[in-house]
Amino acid sequence: MIRVQLFSKMSTLSRPKSPRTPVSGKNFDKEESFWDKIGTLGRKKRIKEVQEVQEEGKIAIDSPGNPNAPEIPPEDYNLEDNESRSIIQPASLQHPHVRELLQVLIDWINDELVEDRIIVTDIEEDLYDGQVLQKLFEKLTGHKLNVPEVTQSAEGQRQKLTVVLNAVNHTLGFHHSIPQWTVESIHSKNIVSILHLLVALVRHFRAPIRLPENVHVTVVMAQKVNGKLTSKQFQEQITQQYDDVGMRCERDAFDTLFDHAPEKLAVVKKSLITFVNKHLNKLNFEAADLSSDFKDGVFLCLLMGLLGGFFVPLHEFHLTPKETDHMVHNVAFAFELMTDQGLKPKARPEDIVNMDLKSTLRVLYTLFTKYRNIS
Repeated sequence: MIRVQLFSKMSTLSRPKSPRTPVSGKNFDKEESFWDKIGTLGRKKRIKEVQEVQEEGKIAIDSPGNPNAPEIPPEDYNLEDNESRSIIQPASLQHPHVRELLQVLIDWINDELVEDRIIVTDIEEDLYDGQVLQKLFEKLTGHKLNVPEVTQSAEGQRQKLTVVLNAVNHTLGFHHSIPQWTVESIHSKNIVSILHLLVALVRHFRAPIRLPENVHVTVVMAQKVNGKLTSKQFQEQITQQYDDVGMRCERDAFDTLFDHAPEKLAVVKKSLITFVNKHLNKLNFEAADLSSDFKDGVFLCLLMGLLGGFFVPLHEFHLTPKETDHMVHNVAFAFELMTDQGLKPKARPEDIVNMDLKSTLRVLYTLFTKYRNIS
């Protein structure tokens, strides 16, 4: 459900901000039972068919990891044989870091969509049908998706979600790898999948927010094998260290140069482009713009071979990349070569592809520091 609020005044002096949604909401204040949620995710079975496994289910759920499990009505044992499903343990939603993560993401979405007069208050309820995700993706990319504005039926919602998530996965580079979300998991309001998706969007688009570090949630997986119901708990990581999620924890010399010494920054840029062209000229290449000429990763791959004194197999990277995922692959491959040489790139491949000049300068300066005396 999307909650729409009309704003009577919109400031023209600065970027509009959406009202901050209160921390106390149904995500946090309403204690839903484990089986209240899990019961909505599978095919319903008649009570008579599941009464035989009720006692087995209680034993499986009433484990040392969950000593206070609620009484489970038999109609909620709706797993087919060899079927499994997992949900977040309700207590995890009460952890301060998880509450903070949810609130930061909600505020970010509302800030992005304030001009659309969209207000999200509940991530599970407001994002599952694809409408908010569609608007968010269009705002972040500037590209309009060919999907119906409003879909009422569950099948229509799944079809819309399929289009939206295909576009998201393509933009995020999930062509050969599997993302941590699916159409079914988002539509079934799996909050773990929704969180993974939103964090991935924050990282890729360098959102101007700070996510709490090392957020973990407890996930409970129930599975039915040969008519017996079992469950297990495990910890799933949602965010990592802050420098791997978004902006860096600590400012460095390049932050200072950009903010306070633009004249010195020009000297650094000139030194770096002279350094890289000294070596690229050996292959009759030349870089003119540090941010755009390195975005596809080709120069980085060739430069690593020239500096390291080894041949870079041409089949390992795309010589004429046309798609974003090809560029990301190239930069990631160059970073692997740097790591093999004992260097640590201070950026993500997406930063270079997105022409983040500061990130590109950091990577090139790392090379300059080690190889500046190479002829």
